[in-house]
Amino acid sequence: MYCSSFAYAQALPAGEYAKHFLVLEELSVAVANAMPADQYGFKPHPESIDFGQLMSHIATTNYQFCASLKDVDPPSMPKAVSKNEVVKFLGDSFEYCSAVIPKLTEDDLSKIHNSPDGKLPGREVLLAMYIHVAHHRGHTEIYLRDKGIKPPQYRI
Repeated sequence: MYCSSFAYAQALPAGEYAKHFLVLEELSVAVANAMPADQYGFKPHPESIDFGQLMSHIATTNYQFCASLKDVDPPSMPKAVSKNEVVKFLGDSFEYCSAVIPKLTEDDLSKIHNSPDGKLPGREVLLAMYIHVAHHRGHTEIYLRDKGIKPPQYRI
């Protein structure tokens, strides 16, 4: 079943994007879960935002990027503070996008959308979102290492 579902997803215009988005989701949520709840307020530097704020930032922009691909405003978002709230917010943001990305048509991927990074074709909106998630998730791995926690391993 998985192989046929995977082959079907690959055949869709945004199939490759959907495949790689699942990897982004799994690793990002694993990183969020790796930090102990009492360390969600940790900052590696006084000018840094804390771990929970950084994970919430990833979630917020996921909603913004994916809403832009639908040419709609992002849904209202919670004020996540505790670890459980942040992990749920992050997971929900990936679920929101997972409902958008596989349904993108060739037209959606080619036309210009008003994204958080400006007016971009759909393919570039997706690329910008993936880079954004990876960039900030890389930051969170430094937070984990500063606390002596080995980050979850990247896998594709």
